Amino acid sequence: MNSPIDVTALSGAALQEEGASLKQDGGQRVWRILCVDDEPNIVASLRRLFRGSGYQVATATSGAEAIAHLEQEPVDLVFSDMRMPGMSGAQLLEQIRERWPKTTRVLLTGYADIGSTIAAINSGEVYRYITKPWDDGEVLATAHQIFERHALEDEKARLEELLRSKNQALMELNETLEEKVAARTSELLQLSQKIKKNYLTSIKVFSNLMEWRGGQLSGHSRRVADLARRTARAMNMAEADQQDAFIAGLMHDIGQIALPDTLLAKPVPKLSEEETAQYRRHAVLGEQALMALDDMQTVSNIIRSHHERHDGLGYPDGLVGEMIPMGACILAVADTYDDLQIGHLSSTPLSAADARSMIARGRGTQFHPEVVDVFLQMLLKAAPGAEIPPRMLRTEQLRPGMVLARDLLSSEGAVLLAADHVLTAELIKRLRLREGRDDVEMILPIKP
Repeated sequence: MNSPIDVTALSGAALQEEGASLKQDGGQRVWRILCVDDEPNIVASLRRLFRGSGYQVATATSGAEAIAHLEQEPVDLVFSDMRMPGMSGAQLLEQIRERWPKTTRVLLTGYADIGSTIAAINSGEVYRYITKPWDDGEVLATAHQIFERHALEDEKARLEELLRSKNQALMELNETLEEKVAARTSELLQLSQKIKKNYLTSIKVFSNLMEWRGGQLSGHSRRVADLARRTARAMNMAEADQQDAFIAGLMHDIGQIALPDTLLAKPVPKLSEEETAQYRRHAVLGEQALMALDDMQTVSNIIRSHHERHDGLGYPDGLVGEMIPMGACILAVADTYDDLQIGHLSSTPLSAADARSMIARGRGTQFHPEVVDVFLQMLLKAAPGAEIPPRMLRTEQLRPGMVLARDLLSSEGAVLLAADHVLTAELIKRLRLREGRDDVEMILPIKP
């Protein structure tokens, strides 16, 4: 945009060139001028003055004629004489201010009209007044400065509109982006929950494979895992630590895969010295089996240490007190409690009450004292209120979207489907197919 020009430094020809340049800088915009004077020779002189400037110049010889012209075609600049019959220049410019406020107004006046000029400036908000006889350079410079100001205002308005448009587009984009992010976050959350559920289901299935060897092992890992998680929760441990205790409970006997069936069938007190040494290797073997899984290192440490004793007489490392991972301390209590009831640690299975007494006797020696206190309190606390029983449905009654109320077990005690599993049409189809192949009726516990 051209900078304001010095009237004294430019000739009339130079000002006309500046006007043409301003028109070109403004693109296709052609500036329009209306010259108003009751003397035809005056308006003719003004028209000649702007010849070659690139401006579009119109003339009128009265205020009424000027108003009529403006009603047909608004202009950017009006030069008006002060003294005209009928409607004075002051009255004309006042009307223009009210009806066409964007039109800039310049008054042509004689020295004798100074009082009326001041009134015109006040009422018509005149941009400038030029005395007669005028200086051509001053008139051309005034027009140039006015159009330069108009061009700046137009550019400012254009940029503001562009900014408003861009801001609106950005707001719409942000709204769309927020919706997309929310949708994607929801998808990722659902996927994460699905992966987590499949992960736990896979661990449960693998735990079942170990227990399919039958005997005392059936259901042992699931019971121990549940007791370990409940104890960790009662001790206000972090959610991740509760999860590790649960998974370690499911996998704590994974090392026994390497042991012979004849050894596993015997209670521990009846094992020979050689068999005892072989049996005690299962904790280390369990840790080694999980060594390659980065996410299972905490679990593998719990499994390695779940036969350690608080007094340091345990195995495989003879750890003492706080050296033993808390998850392993919890697992030791839960594992022993269930082993006592299934006869794995004695010739005769103990009752739940007797098993609790044995755990209490080991407080501070075999077991971590705080874990024992929390474990026994958890077992002895008042039974929870009755829950709404699940609906027991045959496979033909199942519908996609139904949720299992508890683990679905096979006749051998293996977990076929984990609790909270959401049924799908494909899964229901597979369940019905299994019924036909195995010739058994399946009844599923479904949440109300």
